[in-house]
Amino acid sequence: MMKQKFNIIKSTCIPLPLENVDTDQIIPARFLKATTRDEKFFGENLFRDWRYKEDGSLNESFVLNDPTYTGCFLVAGKNFGSGSSREHAAWAIAGYGFRAVISSFFADIHKNNELNNFVLPVVVTEEFLKELFDSIYEDPSMMVEVNLPEQTVTNCKTGRQETFEINGYKKHCLMNGLDDIDYLLENQDKIVEWEKNNK
Repeated sequence: MMKQKFNIIKSTCIPLPLENVDTDQIIPARFLKATTRDEKFFGENLFRDWRYKEDGSLNESFVLNDPTYTGCFLVAGKNFGSGSSREHAAWAIAGYGFRAVISSFFADIHKNNELNNFVLPVVVTEEFLKELFDSIYEDPSMMVEVNLPEQTVTNCKTGRQETFEINGYKKHCLMNGLDDIDYLLENQDKIVEWEKNNK
């Protein structure tokens, strides 16, 4: 797992305006047997059955294979990450290089899996999401800014901005590139002190 700090990131976006994208579509079940945790392996197989045809050739009509759209933000339709709770889906998103996924609704378990893998799930209103898709299709080079300290997401083309919610603990971890164990180690002295005073 690549631990990356998240502060303020400005990027172009890859649009995936499909609703109810489930974890099996994000990473097909046959890859769950893999013994590796290498994010690159899972990243290469992100949306595998949409990116490649049955004969293994590239499906050029799928957005990840379209050079028009680039960037480290995935803008996805409502109810992203539904279905089974497999963490491999978040590994694949992180492994592909996405730093944030913007949608109007995430399945709870998948949302937490993304956070645990240093990908920021940004929840916006349906109206803002629609405007984002419109802006991206109109101008694929348009930028979006995600500001984690301020908890804002800005469509740089229109200037429209929304705030998003994030758990304070997860925000601290993302901004400092810490996983749960790192966080405990960071607070080891406080834990020892508390135990000493609460025997």
